[in-house]
Amino acid sequence: MSRTVALLITLLALSLDSAADARMRNVILIIGDGFDDQHVTMGRNYLAGMSGKLKVDDLPFRASVQVETVTPSGAPSYVADSANTATSLATGAVTSMGRIATDIGDRDVTTIGERAIAAGFKVGLVTTSSLTDATPASFLTHVSARSCEGPEEVLGSTYYGIPQPACLADARDNEGPGSIIEQLVSSGASILLGGGQKFIEQRTIDNETVAAMAARYGFQVVTSVEELASASSEQPLIGVFSEETLAVRWQGTDGRTAEATETGWLHYLSDYLGDTKEPEVMDCEPNPAYGDTPSLAIMTETALEHLSTDNDQGFFLMIESASIDKQSHKRDPCGSIGEIEQLEEALHHAQNFAQQHPDTLIIVTADHAQAAQILPEPTLYSGYPIPIYSPGLTARINTPEGGVMRINYATNNGFSEEHTGANVPLFANEIGAQQLRPFLRQREVHDAMSAFLMGATEPPLAKNTSPASR
Repeated sequence: MSRTVALLITLLALSLDSAADARMRNVILIIGDGFDDQHVTMGRNYLAGMSGKLKVDDLPFRASVQVETVTPSGAPSYVADSANTATSLATGAVTSMGRIATDIGDRDVTTIGERAIAAGFKVGLVTTSSLTDATPASFLTHVSARSCEGPEEVLGSTYYGIPQPACLADARDNEGPGSIIEQLVSSGASILLGGGQKFIEQRTIDNETVAAMAARYGFQVVTSVEELASASSEQPLIGVFSEETLAVRWQGTDGRTAEATETGWLHYLSDYLGDTKEPEVMDCEPNPAYGDTPSLAIMTETALEHLSTDNDQGFFLMIESASIDKQSHKRDPCGSIGEIEQLEEALHHAQNFAQQHPDTLIIVTADHAQAAQILPEPTLYSGYPIPIYSPGLTARINTPEGGVMRINYATNNGFSEEHTGANVPLFANEIGAQQLRPFLRQREVHDAMSAFLMGATEPPLAKNTSPASR
């Protein structure tokens, strides 16, 4: 073979490789559930110090995202849940709370995950919640209520003794597509990692476990870190590592969470009398229940390897750090901060992957805002000759840099804090800066991901007739 012919063959091969690289596009969407600016700042103060930076802070693009929600009748509603917000990110549609990729008329809305699979991309979901929880579910399944997680729940369930909606039209008993977990294993996804053993152990209408159903669809089913490490990258993989939500990494001293300020008896006579005793300062310490729980970083690294193996098309990967929100519901700031650390570690793996695969869009955002607030320590009015304190519950945390950070929860007096209605932040890499704008509505984040991954300029949506519709 002449040198000229050899050179031409080499140039042709390089050209084909470049064309393949140009075709291969990846989207990594990292959702910090409840990861609003209060929680970003909590994480920064504790993990990096007041004057430090988180990894998300070093991403070159930042935006503010307006969260949109409607009531079942289509009127505006100003505080969201994870189901309707994940639906907006997954589909570009605005819907009501509790719905999973369905509009207020109970019509299915095609998700970016489904469209990616149909177009030949691989799709993966990684979460520290159950795989059936609202956020991961919204990217590949459709039900009228987020409570319809398994074959039992789709027919009706209770939560803390309160009846939850059934999804009878979705049940396979009624020739529907099935519960969330049944739809996930039949979705065509390449990798699903999180919690949810409770649901894969349930029996379907065919009298087989969901785990057996998953195997029938070609999935390897793993339940431990060791099995995860030895799983093949050439076969679809589902990993479930706890009954439902995975254990969190950190807790407050001896499991303490936020507490009420104690007041003296004179305070019952008058708001201007008596004294107060603040909750004792606590430390964040390892949670004994965490044990051998796989980290979000390990699951992310596994998913990236799995999705990129024998793949010249590209992939869509959703990664959720779920317990930023779940621990805020429990008024446990140390639990939330440990989950923020996990998000940071997952982002590190995503960035390393993107350095080797330049056509990779990385977006980090939240689904909605949450209850925690950072308050002055001590109160600015501590010098006043009357007792002034927060009416909510307070945690005072020692930080590694030697300060005390006061976190307050005061959305209600019940057993679980509520979401709040603020904008949420969005962080993205250089590719995101080309696709996004400094202010976005949440559904527009979906549109940007879809346009980048599949070249779509206007994804097909089931329109709603609310004031927030397109």
